[in-house]
Amino acid sequence: MSYLKLAYEPYTLYFKFDAGTSRGIMRERKVWFLHLASPDNPDVVGKGEVAPLEGLSVDDIPNMDAILQDLCEKVAETDFNFADLHTWVNKLVPPTLPAVRFGLETAAHDWANGGKGIIWHKDFAKGKQRITTNGLIWMGSPDFMQSQIEEKLQKGYKCLKLKIGALDFEQELAILRHIRARYKADEITLRVDANGAFLPIDALEKLKRLSEFDIHSIEQPIKAGQIDEMARLCALSPLPIALDEELIGVYDIAQQQKLLEIIKPDYVIMKPSLLGGILSCVTLWRHLKDLGIQWWMTSALESNIGLNAICQLTAFLFELEQQKGGTNLLPQGLGTGGLYHNNIPSALCMEGEDIFCTL
Repeated sequence: MSYLKLAYEPYTLYFKFDAGTSRGIMRERKVWFLHLASPDNPDVVGKGEVAPLEGLSVDDIPNMDAILQDLCEKVAETDFNFADLHTWVNKLVPPTLPAVRFGLETAAHDWANGGKGIIWHKDFAKGKQRITTNGLIWMGSPDFMQSQIEEKLQKGYKCLKLKIGALDFEQELAILRHIRARYKADEITLRVDANGAFLPIDALEKLKRLSEFDIHSIEQPIKAGQIDEMARLCALSPLPIALDEELIGVYDIAQQQKLLEIIKPDYVIMKPSLLGGILSCVTLWRHLKDLGIQWWMTSALESNIGLNAICQLTAFLFELEQQKGGTNLLPQGLGTGGLYHNNIPSALCMEGEDIFCTL
């Protein structure tokens, strides 16, 4: 039998600016780093990150330290077999703790691959593959949003994602109008993310007005849980809709599939910390392929430890797509490593709109 030792470390990340969404402003972010090792070889340490989002994650709970302490004790008592990693994780962590599952899976993959930040020995980890990302524009004053847009365009981003729903809607339209006056849709792709800010009563009218600016897609226009209303919007919307928060807390794969079949979105956003981890995202990807729904991956504002794992998961899914004769050329939501004053040193690098690894 093989037993491992798990430890955890609380850590507070500090934003470089007031990060605004329709749910409020974030200035700091608490995460927990996991360290997994064998008592026989303590120098090889697999690292993971538990990073529930405040006010959004189902495991945004006040007693996370107690949960992780209990997990450390359970890991020491549970036989580990990497070939049956899913069973091991299921014994230790319930699906109601998706961020914890993702952190533990990541630490186990990293440990099994030598504790060097390698989740899979694939081209991305070897520095032979790049992933195109979108440039994220945070909510704020029109001047602040405009300065972010200029910065991203100067760096070479060709896909911008704007957080909307907190400013006056006419102000947000004016910002989009300004971008489109300078760049047509074949020059700059525009995505918007409402984070559920619209009301069902006027959401369709707002979608019609947004469609005037050649918007690629809108994420989660209304709050999650309004299944019939979301299905109606997806059927009538003049611009494509991507589900994001809608899948949070839906743990059962059959329930996920039924939800997708009812709503029929154009896209689904995958966030491992919110959707149950690595294997859950791979399983969801298989169902998306069966249903003909496109996807892209987005981090949930993790530090570089979590972001590294998410980038490698994205590259792994790209490979699965190719094996099925498909490709995913959509920009991914992965370029968030520069958000914090005190991020963890990483082998991840950004060059223009591309993220890559220098392991």
